[in-house]
Amino acid sequence: MTSIKPFQLEDLFTINPVNLDPLTENFNISFYSQYLISWPNLFYKSVEQPLGATSGYMMAKTEGQLSKMEYHTHITAVTVQDQYRRISLASKLCLQLEKISEVQQTLFIDLFVKVTNLLGKMLYEKLGYSVYRRVVGYYGGGRSMPDDRTAIDDDIDAFDMRKSLPLDRDSQTVREMGEKVYVLPNEVVF
Repeated sequence: MTSIKPFQLEDLFTINPVNLDPLTENFNISFYSQYLISWPNLFYKSVEQPLGATSGYMMAKTEGQLSKMEYHTHITAVTVQDQYRRISLASKLCLQLEKISEVQQTLFIDLFVKVTNLLGKMLYEKLGYSVYRRVVGYYGGGRSMPDDRTAIDDDIDAFDMRKSLPLDRDSQTVREMGEKVYVLPNEVVF
């Protein structure tokens, strides 16, 4: 049986089995700590009973301005330990975030997923997310900042995926055919 619990600072010592996944981005302790301090209700874990093992976690934040129709919840990381996959745990973590975001009255939830991460993209589409735009060179790492938005590269590009929430009554924060809208990383600003 799985339960959702608030993430605590000491949980950083128990998430290594979750973070070993090659698709999971790892951060330094100060980054995790900043999320715990700034957005404690958007940072939580899934725990398996009766063992109490952490099976996954969600780390998110709010950003943007409501007046500019950009106030949203951003998923920084959602990950599940490999032995707990295929039981809808990632979906459960995402649906919990939707409930929290609706209470906080954000307009949408967004995330970035690697263009080559087809399973991740399918999961988010199943949950009602759609591609808003393609961010060219988002995962470029040590490379220089790209300056040509038409120089697409599936290995380093990301899809900015969004799901409109009830406060966005007219679905102004999502679009169709987002795969055909190319932007550079420095153009993604909130």
